[in-house]
Amino acid sequence: MHHWPKPSNIPSRTSNPPPAMSALSLSLPLPSRPFPLSQPLRRNPTRCCSTRTRRSLTGLATFGAGLVALTAMGAQCCPSAAAEVRVLEALEGSVSVGEPSNALSLPTWAVHVSSVAEWVIAMALVWQYGDRSGCEAWKGLSWGMVPLLGGAMCACTWHFFYNSESLEVLVAIQAALTVIGNATMCIAAFRIYQSNSRSGAP
Repeated sequence: MHHWPKPSNIPSRTSNPPPAMSALSLSLPLPSRPFPLSQPLRRNPTRCCSTRTRRSLTGLATFGAGLVALTAMGAQCCPSAAAEVRVLEALEGSVSVGEPSNALSLPTWAVHVSSVAEWVIAMALVWQYGDRSGCEAWKGLSWGMVPLLGGAMCACTWHFFYNSESLEVLVAIQAALTVIGNATMCIAAFRIYQSNSRSGAP
């Protein structure tokens, strides 16, 4: 077997690097500490917040100054409007309201009147039911509702006269009629129960 001669100008793997390459590697010094590319640049949050705060305060101050300037210009350009405002304020202070402060409002009066009207209608319906059913005990329930109607009338009368101190007796009468009405309605309900028990009605 023939062996080809090994060329002498081809360097082997174990041979030393060329002089030019070794000189280049020596002329470029490597940094001792790598550059921290993974760490982003940090800002000063205190400085940023203070800048934003200063901008907000400046904007608010400018807005307030503009409102004051517009108000002053309106008062100077329209003196008649300012005079009208002063006249209205004077009239508001001088004109007195015809009703005292403890007077009931219109919605409150509507509730009072509608409640009394509903109570009267309920009394009439209970009386009619007693006539048609033939159970006279239901009419007794209608009579038992009368004292409560009287208490409601006492309350409406006292409010109609603006809760006058001379009519405070109506408050006591209302309380007494309320107690009596509750008792009479309980008695009437018990009489209806006894009537239904005797007749066997459910």
